[in-house]
Amino acid sequence: MDVRRARERYRGGDPAAGIETRHAFSFGPHYDPDNLRFGAVIACNEERLAPGAGFDEHPHRHTEIVTWVVEGELTHRDSTGRETVVRPGDVQRLSAASGVRHVERNAGERPLTFLQMWLAPLEPGGDPHYEVVRAVTDSTPYALPEAGATLHVRRMAAGERTAVPDAAYVYVHVVRGEVLLAGEELGPGDAARLTDAKDVEAVAATAPAELLLWEMAAR
Repeated sequence: MDVRRARERYRGGDPAAGIETRHAFSFGPHYDPDNLRFGAVIACNEERLAPGAGFDEHPHRHTEIVTWVVEGELTHRDSTGRETVVRPGDVQRLSAASGVRHVERNAGERPLTFLQMWLAPLEPGGDPHYEVVRAVTDSTPYALPEAGATLHVRRMAAGERTAVPDAAYVYVHVVRGEVLLAGEELGPGDAARLTDAKDVEAVAATAPAELLLWEMAAR
């Protein structure tokens, strides 16, 4: 298990424009050849947007982009013609495939915090695809077969336990609260990368605790 603390993330974004970003992996000008990916995950960015701030239209290719809103509302528009508002508890997925362009903004009056995770597809190409699954529950895994991955959401009361999937790769991100993962204390923004996970448990030390777990097959 490789633990990465929130304070160790690369700082990015444009604070003067109301954009603050924390990168968990090598990203843009923050190049780290030893931290390019884990399993299918190639980026895990914590984004904080002030009201009115956002990312102007920009392109993506050959990437599965999954977004989880922590607080506030994210307004999304893309070249497939979709325009949606994503709220806490929703899973947004944009499959860039052969190419897509999109805009992401905080059109609300409150600060916006969201987590955006990029996964490498098993095969490049195809047609862009977009969807939002509203109010994802703990008992409903979100499958991403294009990347050989499944997202699990865990919300726990203090003292509650949850099993970590047995898998070749598991990426665990703490959204809120504090948890014990295989005896290691993790707080908000901390992450753990598990290889060949088996019989691993997470225990909530405080409530509410919220975890995102990517279960990934060997590639």
